[in-house]
Amino acid sequence: MYKNFFKRVFDFILSLGALIVLAPVFLILIILGWKHMKGNPFFTQDRPGKDGKIFKLIKFRSMSEEKDENGNYLPDDVRLNSYGKKLRSSSLDELPELINILKGDMAIVGPRPLLVQYLPLYNEEQRHRHDVRPGLTGLAQVNGRNLLSWADKFKYDIEYVNNITLLGDIKIILKTVKNVLSHEGITGEGSSTVEYFNGHN
Repeated sequence: MYKNFFKRVFDFILSLGALIVLAPVFLILIILGWKHMKGNPFFTQDRPGKDGKIFKLIKFRSMSEEKDENGNYLPDDVRLNSYGKKLRSSSLDELPELINILKGDMAIVGPRPLLVQYLPLYNEEQRHRHDVRPGLTGLAQVNGRNLLSWADKFKYDIEYVNNITLLGDIKIILKTVKNVLSHEGITGEGSSTVEYFNGHN
């Protein structure tokens, strides 16, 4: 009952309440983002949701759009400026995903929405991560986040999909708050961005 009905109600109420309470923070981050990113403070990208349906993920931009003389983007570690690093370390770049949750693209808790190009790379078991809405946070995020191998991330994703409960979601949300406050697992060691999944990790 919770998985098929009350979870969506829970997500809608919680995301709406969070958007109302955090409205002043949103306004401040929009202004700061416009200044430090020299333009649009938002980043949108196609991501696969439930059943692989594509939606537009919304985040605060943490990397600039600086390009070289040939029009190619500069390396990630150059484009990730000090403001962007602070956004990521605080996880504030994820706040606009509350809009995705309100719309029904995402849930508060679920497997994180990954890149569209990963879809054909999943094995049969890994594809089950799309049996549910992707989440703002999830079981993998509270058990190592970006410090985990891809194999371990998918293991936690499938474990969550097979065992969705209200108590489990509440525990993940509380542990997420703890991890965010302690800045745990933001990026992989020695990397400014997450390692790409190639189907063999």
